[in-house]
Amino acid sequence: MMQVVLLTEEQYENLNPPNEDWYIDNLLNEDQLVLEALERRGVTVKKVGWSHPNFDWHQAHAAVFRTTWDYYHRFAEFDSWLRTWEDQLKFINPGSLIRWNLDKHYLKDLERAGIRITPTHIIEAGSTTTLAELHGQLGWEETILKPAISGAARHTYRLNRSNLLAHEDIFQELISNEAMLLQPFQYEILTSGEVSHVVIGGRYTHSVLKKAKQGDFRVQDDFGGTVQDYTPSRMEISFAEQAVAACPSMPAYARVDVLRDNDGEWAIGELEMIEPELWFRRNPSAADALAEVIFRNLEQSDSKGD
Repeated sequence: MMQVVLLTEEQYENLNPPNEDWYIDNLLNEDQLVLEALERRGVTVKKVGWSHPNFDWHQAHAAVFRTTWDYYHRFAEFDSWLRTWEDQLKFINPGSLIRWNLDKHYLKDLERAGIRITPTHIIEAGSTTTLAELHGQLGWEETILKPAISGAARHTYRLNRSNLLAHEDIFQELISNEAMLLQPFQYEILTSGEVSHVVIGGRYTHSVLKKAKQGDFRVQDDFGGTVQDYTPSRMEISFAEQAVAACPSMPAYARVDVLRDNDGEWAIGELEMIEPELWFRRNPSAADALAEVIFRNLEQSDSKGD
């Protein structure tokens, strides 16, 4: 018997549906699909908050990052926990890949590997530049500003020449402590939305289309965005799989967020391998595929140990 921990936030550890919050029920149900698929393979599974103060991590063989959605609010603590346990516990995805994916500097690595990304300018922490100077240097009229380490659109702002001064104070506050990304605004997001492709073990499983509510640009359902099934072309599937193959190592699972850029080409917005929502409720077989990848990973680990 092999024990696997599904990593979550502490607040979700002991919850079971139904709850008053449909969003929480969705994540609970999707974790359950993965848990049951692992149990069908004879794997003992427990859902545990990564920051649980009393859990004995030595008793776990492997840990799968699933709904650790508070990590970017507690990043120093999360980073310390990750570094403490990555050499003692088998992380899925691996700790080195998680740390690579934590910081959106990885977009430049993908670009260097020949993967088309949304044009991205990185402003390092401690920079003394201003928003006006940046827009003047880059020649971008309308942009998106976001942290290099973030999630759920934390401190994500849509900027243009008329509102730069209004955002200067928050920009200076942020840049004093953390790196930021500046990207030209991609107008297709307003009409065509963003497509998320799920890739398990390097192979495509399913996609969803995310659209922002009227008057907003953020596609996350936290801000009223909607999700619908999406059937991609072979070219889109190939693009998603190539993006995943360009990672430093092959992830067990990844979500590839793409959009039409201002040149009408598919481009990577983000590549999520830490705690992505994978919409297993729309394709339960993908949860089974993930369980199979995890199971094989464990078997390989055991055989090496033998």
